Amino acid sequence: MSTTSNQPSVPGAREALNKFKMEAAQEVGVNLKQGYNGDLTSREAGSVGGQMVKKMIEAYENSMK
Repeated sequence: MSTTSNQPSVPGAREALNKFKMEAAQEVGVNLKQGYNGDLTSREAGSVGGQMVKKMIEAYENSMK
């Protein structure tokens, strides 16, 4: 039986992802705060997400070398 949840299956993953998100936001010049960030524009949120994906792809490519 499979249940879906918004809870990470790895302990500590949420904190690591939040740290990663804050680092990506800082790199693209978006001011994130702890907690709710619903006042961000779509462009700002997209640039943070895009930076996160870019860094994940780079990390994966480096692990293949």
